[in-house]
Amino acid sequence: MKDNFGLLQTLEELFAGDRQSLLTLDEFLGGLHGRSYAFAIAAINVPNCIPTGIPWLSTITGLPMVFLLVQFFAGCEVPKLPALVGRRGLRRGKLQTFLGRARGFIQWLENTVHARHKWWVNGMPRRALLIAWAVNIMILALPIPFDNLLPAWAIMFFCLALIEDDGVMAILGWLFSAFTAVWTIFLLIIGHAALMAVIATIKHALFD
Repeated sequence: MKDNFGLLQTLEELFAGDRQSLLTLDEFLGGLHGRSYAFAIAAINVPNCIPTGIPWLSTITGLPMVFLLVQFFAGCEVPKLPALVGRRGLRRGKLQTFLGRARGFIQWLENTVHARHKWWVNGMPRRALLIAWAVNIMILALPIPFDNLLPAWAIMFFCLALIEDDGVMAILGWLFSAFTAVWTIFLLIIGHAALMAVIATIKHALFD
């Protein structure tokens, strides 16, 4: 990962302190050094990257992402969570234990995702990436059957690209966005054809 944002170091700083003290969600997001939106959306999006088959999962998780997205494009520096949610958190002792167990994976992630090919995440390409990121989140939130896995991975790769200025992650995000567009159009065509067939069947049953 890039030099001015080490995930492991950042988490160590946030989780440090009295093991009985509470780290709230507001404090956690505020300590992510300007990457809170991408980090929060990536965290919410994780369940969608696994083919669980849970009904409405993409919509249930997609709506909070849309909520965060609106704040991001409105220019809010840090997500403003409802007070009831933002004040909740976990004791630092539990977080320190979790970090000790996850240290190896986080170090692997730091070695895998890092700043490179920055042209893909700066200037006009970055603005296009943000639009594609938003479109994928909107698609994910829509109740379209069988249309959550591809946009979920596009969102995840874009989040990693935004967190670490990683052009390779951006390229993967664009690739999955293309897959999402083709698959969504296919589903909409199939859905329209199925709806027309049902309407024709009902008309035939009622009027013939």
